[in-house]
Amino acid sequence: MTEITTHQASRRRLLIALAITCSFMVIQVIGAYYSNSLAVLADAGHLFVHNSSLFIALIASSLAIHFAKTYNDGHQRAELFGGLVNGFLYLAISLIILYEGGERYIHQHEGNELAINSYLMSVIAAIGFLFHGAAAWVLYKGRKASINVYAVFLHSFFDLISTVSTFVAGILIYFTGWVVIDILSSMLIASFVLFTGVKVIISCIKGLRLNKAKLPKVTDIESEITDMEHVHNVHNVTVTRKYKGVVVGAHVVLKEHCTIEKHDEACRMKVEQLLAEKFNVRNSVLQIESHECHHIH
Repeated sequence: MTEITTHQASRRRLLIALAITCSFMVIQVIGAYYSNSLAVLADAGHLFVHNSSLFIALIASSLAIHFAKTYNDGHQRAELFGGLVNGFLYLAISLIILYEGGERYIHQHEGNELAINSYLMSVIAAIGFLFHGAAAWVLYKGRKASINVYAVFLHSFFDLISTVSTFVAGILIYFTGWVVIDILSSMLIASFVLFTGVKVIISCIKGLRLNKAKLPKVTDIESEITDMEHVHNVHNVTVTRKYKGVVVGAHVVLKEHCTIEKHDEACRMKVEQLLAEKFNVRNSVLQIESHECHHIH
């Protein structure tokens, strides 16, 4: 499977997952209104940010298809900025839920207890389990092919667990009548969202700091390698940032006598040396070929 085909498959999985989770988010918002459950509303807020993260992952996957040759700096920065926006959304929603939970707790102690439809609350959570289960299953099958799909799969899995928490809270309220359980459940979800938001923001800020250094241009690398004595031409050049380093990939086509004389390894070392000296690139994935090989572009 080629890189572009992989991204197309990832995009399809993300689209399906987004359709599933958006449908359930609408059900949750309506259900939260009629059940008067803050826990269901908190879960809906969490799912709203999750869907925006999924949407950004979908955009990133689409960009990767159109810019496969230069799948690097711009794509990664866009993803990091999107993640930063999502991180602040996490913070905003979690703080609103925590504030509303505090208000409800105070009103309850003052004797203004709100009636909660615990049956409807548990039914919505049970439906959510099915929706999140379906989304997680779709993403699970493609988790190894894309880091975006893997990240969203983990999020869907945690959403699956949160529906179990809301379901149990509904059952407990039904049998005990303790409305405070709804408040505590919502605050638990909001605290998790708050923690996730802070973690996402820190991660994105670190990523943006590492991303400040510009990557070498593909055209410059192509030109320098092509000008080498034993190189016939070079194609499929990619430049990507991995952790703190830069990785260059290329198909280097050598002149015929170089492959006949079997010093292609020496030529590979010369290309690696050029990348290190000219572009400060220490990691590379080079495919050495003969100029008589035919390629499908």
